[in-house]
Amino acid sequence: MTAAPLPYAAALDALWPHARNVLKELVDSPSGSYEAASVDAVGDILAREWQRLGFEARRDPVAGFGDIRLMTRRMGGKGRVMILGHLDTVWPGAASAGWTYAETDGGGSGDGGTLATGPGVGDMKGGLVMALLAVEALLAEGFDAVGEIAVLLVPDEELGSPGSRARIEAEAKASDWVLVLEPARPDGGIVGARGAVGAMILRATGRTAHIAVNPEEGRSALGPLAGIVGTIEAMTDLSLGRLATVGILKAGSARQVVPDAAEMHVDLRAPDQPSAEMMAATVRRAAADAAAASPGVEITVSGGVTRPAFPAEVSAPLVALYQGIAAAAGVEVACHATRGGSDGSFGAALGVPTLDGLGPVCFDTCSRRERIILSSVKERAAFFAALIAELPGTLAHASSSPAI
Repeated sequence: MTAAPLPYAAALDALWPHARNVLKELVDSPSGSYEAASVDAVGDILAREWQRLGFEARRDPVAGFGDIRLMTRRMGGKGRVMILGHLDTVWPGAASAGWTYAETDGGGSGDGGTLATGPGVGDMKGGLVMALLAVEALLAEGFDAVGEIAVLLVPDEELGSPGSRARIEAEAKASDWVLVLEPARPDGGIVGARGAVGAMILRATGRTAHIAVNPEEGRSALGPLAGIVGTIEAMTDLSLGRLATVGILKAGSARQVVPDAAEMHVDLRAPDQPSAEMMAATVRRAAADAAAASPGVEITVSGGVTRPAFPAEVSAPLVALYQGIAAAAGVEVACHATRGGSDGSFGAALGVPTLDGLGPVCFDTCSRRERIILSSVKERAAFFAALIAELPGTLAHASSSPAI
């Protein structure tokens, strides 16, 4: 069977030069999560571009971070499509100094043809441009089959979206589908399921003392936390998809002083919500037992399950639709389940049909080697546009107005 051309190929070709320039502009605008002004600058670029396409743009503050951006355009069809992305990256300006957008030949590396690199090029500035390109191509062809397209861009995803989660969930509940702009896997695969993610911080407070002068007066904050590392990490069982890791354990100011403060950071991964909640409860119980066995030491626990599980059944119809679109163009697209979290988990956990990993093909995400196959921005825009065009047909019963 001869593969068909990419959907919307002519429109995408005409629009690609501008999209390529926007990609460079975004990548060359650092937007580390804690740098609110920089995140807002990226939000301004994207608001400008979506407004150019006839979208209304709104911004709402998030305490301690940049602003949430919501761009919406009402149309004449049925169903509300939520496009979900993030403005922040793991690269603050200082960390990315001297590293700017560049295009290179992939050569014989197996990465494909021309590659684009730069801070956040894959996670997720390439995906942000891909969505713009796809929707502009749809509009250029007169598309009007959905009730509304809503683009929600948050400023704090790389930190777990602590200030944005409630808004993501509210917008997802008002939508019929959630399409997430995280990058495609190195093999080009999309993401149809994610495990639950937990992040917990344990802080212990004791009493300082000089170990050679008055050691009996000291109460080590480190000892109780160190004593439960084994208990926590013993929860790891790869056969069950469970991982528990103490990534940080810090205490003390000098070798001869009993540490009066200690801090432990725990990362939890589980295949489903009940397993994740069980693991978080085990951490809390271990902390309580350690405190009870250590008079004079207080232990507090914060955090818990920060991203719920993303069940495969929520994405299954969209996975089949997307894979069919790609197959018609001669491209086989795998679907992956991953332990990594994303904002897509919030909508999926509510039962809203969600598909993730729709951005360009990316390698070595969140490293200095991060790079995308440049041509995959246009390829994935073609599939993304075709997916949106087919979504209304998946609604058995829908009104002509969006679900808001």
